[in-house]
Amino acid sequence: MDRVKQFIMQHFEKILVGIIFVVAFLGTYLIEEVSLILNFYYLPVLVASYFLGRRIGILVALLSIVDVLICAMLFPHRFFGVGILWHNIVKLSSWSVFLFLASVTVGTLYEQNERQLQDLKRAYIGILEILAKYLESTDRYTKGHSVRVSELAMEIAIAMELPRSQVDNIRAAGLLHDIGKIDISTEVLGKAAALTSEEKELMDSHSVKGAYILTSVGGVLKEVVPIVIAHHKYFMDTIEGDEKDTRKVPMGARVVAVADAFDAMTTDRPYRKGMQPWEALEEIVAKSGKQFDPEVVGAFKRVMSERVERG
Repeated sequence: MDRVKQFIMQHFEKILVGIIFVVAFLGTYLIEEVSLILNFYYLPVLVASYFLGRRIGILVALLSIVDVLICAMLFPHRFFGVGILWHNIVKLSSWSVFLFLASVTVGTLYEQNERQLQDLKRAYIGILEILAKYLESTDRYTKGHSVRVSELAMEIAIAMELPRSQVDNIRAAGLLHDIGKIDISTEVLGKAAALTSEEKELMDSHSVKGAYILTSVGGVLKEVVPIVIAHHKYFMDTIEGDEKDTRKVPMGARVVAVADAFDAMTTDRPYRKGMQPWEALEEIVAKSGKQFDPEVVGAFKRVMSERVERG
């Protein structure tokens, strides 16, 4: 069921266009009023152009025109039986032209807005990277940690074929997952010895502190906040009755958790030497289904294999 929901959410616009087009297609053969049929075809074309771009909009427009032409040949009395023949032909031709132009116009506007949106997203991610690098610049052990976590988390999310918007939120959360540590003293962050219970509790609070900081920004990062809060929660942390309920840990947090753990294990820290990547991989696989989501771990393994192949 979850896979079905994920598929529907990922392809919602295409499914919507398909449903509207099928309704228009059936209406072409069932409805007698020609003008009603022709006007209804504008709906799937405009929806396709607005949500999916010019290329798909033009394709839907062409399919609509072909469908109407086939129907006109099958039922000529409905399309050409009343009035002057050439007048009906001109009417049908002008409808086809306007339908095509509508798809091109709306699709072009969509692509222009999409390019502007992508420029804003790149600037947004760039600013977050600068912020993450600045926050980690004073500690040589964690320098570059958030950027590496962000890149790995994004690769995992892409390997899982998550929706683009979710991939972007995961990438941003990877950059900001440790932002709450700015409220923790550098003595605790850089301590070489084992932390006391109070210091450990303070360190564990950085997720909530970070979420509080991000909440103050407003709606821009609202989808990132739940990921930051839960990125240190175990996959099997929450229990409801006798059954373990993992739905309370957002998928984005499960992805960031794997990327964060891998980078932490392979990076030198004041109190230990970093593991080899293959050792960290084995450690994460061993904790699959307990600390980490098996689906995320499976995608993580694919990403690591691809990295090895790329050299």
